[in-house]
Amino acid sequence: MRKALRWLLSLTVLIGAAGAGSVPAGAATAAEPGVKDIKDRILAIPGMSLIEEKPVDGYRYFVLNYKQPIDHRHPSKGSFKQRLTVLHKDTDRPTVFQTSGYNVSTTAGRSEPTKIIDGNQVSMEYRFFTPSRPDPADWSKLDIWQAASDQHRIFKALKKVYGKNWLATGASKGGMTATYFRRFYPNDMDGTVAYVAPNDVNNREDSRYDRFFETVGSKECRDALNAVQREALVRRDEMTGLYKKWAKDNDATFKTVGSLDKAYESVVLDMVWAFWQYSSEKDCADVPKPDVSTDKLYAYVDAISGFSAYADQGLSTYTPYYYQAGTELGAPTLEYPHLDGLLRYPGYFTPRAYVPRDIPMEWKSGVMRDVDRWVKNRGERMMFVYGENDPWGAEPFRLGKKAKDSYVFFAPGANHGANVAGLTAGEKEKATSEILEWAGVASPSVRSGETAAKPLAEPDADLDRQRMERTLRP
Repeated sequence: MRKALRWLLSLTVLIGAAGAGSVPAGAATAAEPGVKDIKDRILAIPGMSLIEEKPVDGYRYFVLNYKQPIDHRHPSKGSFKQRLTVLHKDTDRPTVFQTSGYNVSTTAGRSEPTKIIDGNQVSMEYRFFTPSRPDPADWSKLDIWQAASDQHRIFKALKKVYGKNWLATGASKGGMTATYFRRFYPNDMDGTVAYVAPNDVNNREDSRYDRFFETVGSKECRDALNAVQREALVRRDEMTGLYKKWAKDNDATFKTVGSLDKAYESVVLDMVWAFWQYSSEKDCADVPKPDVSTDKLYAYVDAISGFSAYADQGLSTYTPYYYQAGTELGAPTLEYPHLDGLLRYPGYFTPRAYVPRDIPMEWKSGVMRDVDRWVKNRGERMMFVYGENDPWGAEPFRLGKKAKDSYVFFAPGANHGANVAGLTAGEKEKATSEILEWAGVASPSVRSGETAAKPLAEPDADLDRQRMERTLRP
């Protein structure tokens, strides 16, 4: 059986800025005569406080805290500080509301929609990811509605400063977050661009994932990966000996998962999934033969899955994700016929296994079905972008006949880093033109089809660098 949690990119698909027809980049660094400085305007918002301002060419960049209710249904019953960042270009430009669904990066970077529309960007840290965690933490207040309400309050507060159009975006859990935000507050955003967002409608039925792994890539590559995965379990004693040495050298413990051996089996089960999430067909040439030395086998599994992921020290950062996977989001479960007789803990690897036992968890049925039904029947100006070879796209969002001005695209050969830039030429132009239209910055020639739709911002090597941090999450 399979748990839901695997390697994910802590992806910030960072791209573009300062573009054709936009305000010169330098204009973002100084207030116009007689106009209050942008920092003063932001800090005038009740509950907003400054952590720091960082220099960014062509922008103002603020790391902030915003006072949020622990429970939006009962705002008087306590509050916490939630981190966010603002990448300010100009109040006359549209704004992108971006979240990863995890911690917020305090290093400036731009999402792909921010590059396309040449706008401002607000990025939010998801509630209960430290330091944006109430103390004491009432975990029952960690759900998709409460998080969407966090975004709603931030949007309402900053809309007074940034009055032009707003788009929501995010990748993976961030794409899920952007979708849930739109479901609960459908009138806040002018458009939503959700990247590689899983949609586990029925948590008990995961055969689509099994079918994905039966067909992804070439048969030769699938067979090679399965053989390495099996060999890692055949040589469990030798491999866990190396794992124990690593744990001793790094003071790693395994209280949450239960034992080093259970952590080891988790890492091995993740290996094939992690390969396709982050790698591509060309990387199949690097898959070792089953008779490789134990040291090289260990090194390969570590490079793909990461032996640090299931130690307490690796798990603790992502406790909020595992909690949500086991209470609302759902988790893929796979069959492993090629590992028959080698698994010691079948059925153990569920989200509950990765959350400390003192945190209660209860599954809430119907939550994802509600979102799926809303997207199909009431979704408007929504875009979902998936990678053809990304396991998380095996259960994507689909659109119904009642959805309006909405799209689902698959980037050929792409993994969990799929984006608009990786679509086929026609779809790329269509997606770009729709994003520009939703943001209110499409030119007449783009609208008429006379000019091809392109990102308005010029490339920036620092802000547009795609950060592919391998971390344990979906």
